[in-house]
Amino acid sequence: MVLVLTAGTTGAAPAAQGAGAPPRSETAVAATVVPAAPGSATPLSGYAVQSTAKVADTAETVSSPGYPATGWYPAGPRSTVLAALLAAGVHPDPFHSTQQELIPAADFSVPWWYRSDFTVADTTARTHLDFSGVISAADVFVNGRQIAAKSAVAGAYTRHEFDVTALIRPGTNTVAFRIQPNNPRKHLTMGWLDWLQPPPDENMGIVRDVTVRRAGPVALRDAHVVSALAMPSMATADLTVRARLRNDSDTTVTTTLSGTVGQVQGTGRGRDAVADAHVDAAFARSVTLAPHETRTVSFSPAEHPALRLTSPRVWWPAHMGGQPMYALGLTATTHGTATPSDTARQTFGIRDVRAPLNADGARQYEVNGRPLLVKGAGWSPDQFLRWDPTYTEDRLKYALDLGLNTLRLEGHIEPDEFFDLADRYGMLTLPGWECCTKWEGDFNRDGAGERWTAADHSTARASMAAEAARLRNHPGVISFLIGSDAAPTEEIERGYLDALKAADWHAPVIPAAADTASPITGRSGMKMTGPYDWVPPGYWYDKREGGASGFNSETSAGPDIPTLDTLRRMMTPAELETLWKDPGAVQYHRSPSATFDTLELYDAALTARYGAPASLEDYVRKAQLAQYENVRAQFEAYARNAKDSSDPSTGVIYWMFNSGWTSLHWQLVDRFLDQGGAYFGAKKANEPLHVQYGYDDHSVTVVNSRPAPASGLTARVTLFAPDGTQKYDRTVTGLSVAGGGASSTALTLPGSVPGLPTTYLARLLLTDAAGREVSRNVYWLSTEEDVLDRERGDWFHTPTTSYADLRGLDSMARTAVTATASTTADGASGTSTTTVTLRHAGTGGTPALLTDVHLVRASGEPVLPVRWNDNQVSLWPGESATLTATYRTADLRGSAPRLRVSGWNTPTVTAPAA
Repeated sequence: MVLVLTAGTTGAAPAAQGAGAPPRSETAVAATVVPAAPGSATPLSGYAVQSTAKVADTAETVSSPGYPATGWYPAGPRSTVLAALLAAGVHPDPFHSTQQELIPAADFSVPWWYRSDFTVADTTARTHLDFSGVISAADVFVNGRQIAAKSAVAGAYTRHEFDVTALIRPGTNTVAFRIQPNNPRKHLTMGWLDWLQPPPDENMGIVRDVTVRRAGPVALRDAHVVSALAMPSMATADLTVRARLRNDSDTTVTTTLSGTVGQVQGTGRGRDAVADAHVDAAFARSVTLAPHETRTVSFSPAEHPALRLTSPRVWWPAHMGGQPMYALGLTATTHGTATPSDTARQTFGIRDVRAPLNADGARQYEVNGRPLLVKGAGWSPDQFLRWDPTYTEDRLKYALDLGLNTLRLEGHIEPDEFFDLADRYGMLTLPGWECCTKWEGDFNRDGAGERWTAADHSTARASMAAEAARLRNHPGVISFLIGSDAAPTEEIERGYLDALKAADWHAPVIPAAADTASPITGRSGMKMTGPYDWVPPGYWYDKREGGASGFNSETSAGPDIPTLDTLRRMMTPAELETLWKDPGAVQYHRSPSATFDTLELYDAALTARYGAPASLEDYVRKAQLAQYENVRAQFEAYARNAKDSSDPSTGVIYWMFNSGWTSLHWQLVDRFLDQGGAYFGAKKANEPLHVQYGYDDHSVTVVNSRPAPASGLTARVTLFAPDGTQKYDRTVTGLSVAGGGASSTALTLPGSVPGLPTTYLARLLLTDAAGREVSRNVYWLSTEEDVLDRERGDWFHTPTTSYADLRGLDSMARTAVTATASTTADGASGTSTTTVTLRHAGTGGTPALLTDVHLVRASGEPVLPVRWNDNQVSLWPGESATLTATYRTADLRGSAPRLRVSGWNTPTVTAPAA
């Protein structure tokens, strides 16, 4: 069997898989073995793919068993055309430089064949083909016969099931898809807007499993649980079990539908979860079905008291409680037989989620009765929609490490495993339709999508029905956004709402991510007022536009320049030279949009505030400092204002969490999972118990995101000149702050401090009743503040007429930081932990600002992914900090671990960490 590589198989995603390998001349994709047992569901293991421009044979021939497929390319079970070609080494690495432009788009202007074989030993059971994820549409063939036309199989999210029993033979069988070219402006599929340079194939292919299902005369479908948690006590939960029984035979059939519901003991899903579940309730019913009749069967607590759970295990978001899951198992057995006709397995969580509008008209999410400040970011899949569970899990762990609780998926709604992982880790998700493409063609005239036809309305309703059925039992899914930049028309909204109701969808439905209203659902309670490009840190504190009030569904200060390691992996030396020398140059790795294709706004601010860069290294050094302060300020402002009595902040989605490719903007973490200023600025801001500075009112505030209150706290604020000379110092004791996101102002800094230079440092320390440091936060500030021109602001940024002067930081003396470390390996988990002690070893008073520690191999390459308890710390003479890094031992690649220590005014040194 030819193994098809996907991005990030070792966790830290490479730039592209297979790049540079010779093209394969023959294809050997093993046939998928389909078991005979009724109730089995077997995904096809892979395909052979080829352009129809290179295939002269008829569809009947191509889709017949035994067709040689000579010269075709292997593809994985979920693969776009271009993903398959990249894995085969046909094209150079599209993530490096502008090499993606070398891939001819004309190759994808014609349909492509996807062909797969599967074997069946016993044809007694009925056989169905079940699939979703076709982009953009397909003619479907089985064993030389067409079973569906592209007019019927259209749309990335629609789900299709075909009874192919009459076509199946013992031995080898063939399914073939003639995939149509994609254009997200013309089809209800997936596009990339201004996120990244769109792939030349526009993601045409099959990006979800195609499953062969076996069953007896009665098929069991749409099994799910509707849970109703008693609020506010959470003492009981009523479970209603529903499923569809379908008699596929020509005779009347009586079947017994039996089932169990129980607590999952481990972390499994599907059959594994059911097998590992403690049974809390069992139920059964006999049902008689006429020939080809379909009937929905329900089991309620009124009929089956065991379905009213006492003291249910309630699912909570991360940082608020545990994530217990339950499992549903159903079996349909026809009378007179011992073998089940079909089975179904489903896991679910019990929780209550609501999202009312508050007094100011903002959407306020509540989980299990507790109001929740949504601290989130926008999620991006791989540019070529390659699925890698390890890489996905690594990014989810990063999101939790940053203190985020929510990820927004605008279009690109990930496979089932993504939502399984999110449930396991307690990560909330906000899926929804994509802006500005065909999805909004009928109601967003600012977008590029074409107007809808009657067929599009049908495809949209089917898409909504399929996604609702797929996502409804995931407790982490807390709503669905049926619009993004605009709200749908009444006709479109009614189609969505009818589909959601039919699917037993009980989470909130949000009409749009923008501040608008739909005819039926009403106001969105969200705002999409930007910014999307550079603004100063103080911008976030003003309760207007994108500032910290209400629910901002997508916003950030735009560019996020990655680390020097990443930049050297993604750009040529000439491009790197242009990056720091020419702000007006079009940057291919920023955006295809003319609005965002340069770094002019960002670079102007960087130069005005920090001084003109003197080299690439200096540019990146200043960028990390700037991104740390700006990202930190965004999350801190929203956290501080969350409990305000007037116009509180209720949610913020950083745009974005990650990028689907090698990017220069909109990312808290880069493609290779390296971490810079943006990452650690977010991590600092979202500490559970946190002391912070307010750029607007110079307040020092303690924010407590822990559930329990904190008391006996001491806050100390010290202001320093860049050379470390102390200019102000004040301590406040006996502080208390309630839990659940409450804040308490410890003190307000005076308007002026004698002798304070234009550029200065503020060190904030928070200690508990035992004197232990629980939060440490260092700011670099100026007596000359950034001044915004609000009147000339637009949808993506607000101009700055004068900048804070932070150029005094360049006067800081170079000071050494020493690092000692030890590493322990855990063979059972395959992880290693490196413990690092940093110590300011310099003389005099100058602090070491934003000291960064990178774990590297002997080659100097970063070990990624890695999770630090803290990083990019600032130390004063005599101070030390202990950091820990956790990572996969295998990612050392046989090397002994080493540390690379650098910082704003710290010489770069390396030290052993074994």
